[in-house]
Amino acid sequence: MARAAALASSLEAVLGSRSNANRVFEILELLAGREEEEEEEEEDVLCAARTCSRLFGALLERRELFVGQLPAEEASLAGNYSAEDKYKIWMRHRYNDCVGCLAELMGHGAFQVKESSLCTLMKFVELEARYPLIKVEWKGSLTFPRELLKVVVDGLLPLNEDASLLISRFQEYMEYDDVRYFVIKAVTENIGQVMQKTKERPLPFYQQNVFSLISPINMPNKECDMVKFMVKQDNWEELKVSKLQAHKQAFEKMWLSFLKHKLPTGLYKKVLVILHDSILPYMNEPTLMIDFLTVAYGIGGAISLLALNGLFILIHQHNLEYPDFYKKLYSLLDPSIYHVKYRARFFHLADLFLSSSHLPAYLVAAFIKRLSRLALTAPPEALLMVIPFICNLFRRHPACRVLVHRPNGPEGMSEDPYIMEEEKPSESRALESSLWEIQSLQNHYHPDVAKAAAILNQSLSEIEDDISGLLELSAYELFDKEVKKKAIDVPLEFEQVRGLFGKKNDIFAEHFTLD
Repeated sequence: MARAAALASSLEAVLGSRSNANRVFEILELLAGREEEEEEEEEDVLCAARTCSRLFGALLERRELFVGQLPAEEASLAGNYSAEDKYKIWMRHRYNDCVGCLAELMGHGAFQVKESSLCTLMKFVELEARYPLIKVEWKGSLTFPRELLKVVVDGLLPLNEDASLLISRFQEYMEYDDVRYFVIKAVTENIGQVMQKTKERPLPFYQQNVFSLISPINMPNKECDMVKFMVKQDNWEELKVSKLQAHKQAFEKMWLSFLKHKLPTGLYKKVLVILHDSILPYMNEPTLMIDFLTVAYGIGGAISLLALNGLFILIHQHNLEYPDFYKKLYSLLDPSIYHVKYRARFFHLADLFLSSSHLPAYLVAAFIKRLSRLALTAPPEALLMVIPFICNLFRRHPACRVLVHRPNGPEGMSEDPYIMEEEKPSESRALESSLWEIQSLQNHYHPDVAKAAAILNQSLSEIEDDISGLLELSAYELFDKEVKKKAIDVPLEFEQVRGLFGKKNDIFAEHFTLD
């Protein structure tokens, strides 16, 4: 309390009379946090940050800070400046000292101190935007405090610690179109400076922090949607920050600069999950992502599955030509596809890629055969999805029905001419085989799977099955369905008792009951 009272006294004195300007050091010294006790230091720093917010907020509003290119402190005292200018220059230097302290405190051990520093700096950003410290030398010059905002962005992206909590606190400011635009440009600059020094070595904490900051960015769809600005200048309509095209260019440059560096595997997946929804639609030239997506598609495993979404958009909407695309898609079919959490997304896209009736029969047959072979070890929830999926492929490609209607075909794996290990679908000999795997599934322990597999014993209808509701079917849903199922007639292996002694037409049954 004594410390708070002392700070309040210093604040009142500095704002009350310029003759007390030196008392600003009492506040700044406390903001630097040189106390020995950690708890005391934290409380003092928080109190000092609040005091600085009020002090320099008032000075900005009263236009008592020097505007324009700031001269060195010693030069200003010796130069031909008026007493008014000397005071403003000196106080502007104290303001810069305060900003420097707050930037350091964004790396403090206590989250409260980090949060207080962030909020104070963003208050200064807003006030500087309203009362610029940049001298307007010609019409059209931008007065937004980009350098101050860059200090904030740099503080949000430490190299060796997770700043996701502080970044989530910052997200409310990203709703402003102008703040978002300049944050995007500051992040691009920051990535270039930091990653250049690492020689392509991944920085997991730093790259995760960057992703946490840029992944929730909500880009406007139309220029008329850009209505929320922290501050609007008189000539706002003429500036780039008011143009959607400029926002898209900055957004595109930021993501390209982030993705051109090697990412940790976990982050690779996170980027690919949001790529088709949150990144590609807001780029001026989505085709610039071709290199990133083709590299990701070639990595294999879950990363390749996730890269399919972005490739699908580029192939269908931007005429991307990908050599040996179906060969690579075929190679992704391994036992894990029935177990990964991205299974629904993969089969949704595979369904789209295999929907064309112009695909050669040998290619579709290879997909059908490999899916069927892998189905032998798949869980029931995956089987209930893949069997209708295979049936739809037969409907689209009648030439492949020879796999079902082959009376003298192989009856087991040892006789099967299909080569599972072959990477090229054209050389897998799938069309020479039969679907004995699906016939095996007709004896599956799960009755729903056996029933689904038995549909191939009948002639298929022309209408395709809707598999959208089956893509995300889980084992829990199957179990829950079985538990809730009510049996009406239970078959019994013994004759029910009738009467007292169990004999038919027993006289005792007329006088006694077993209820």
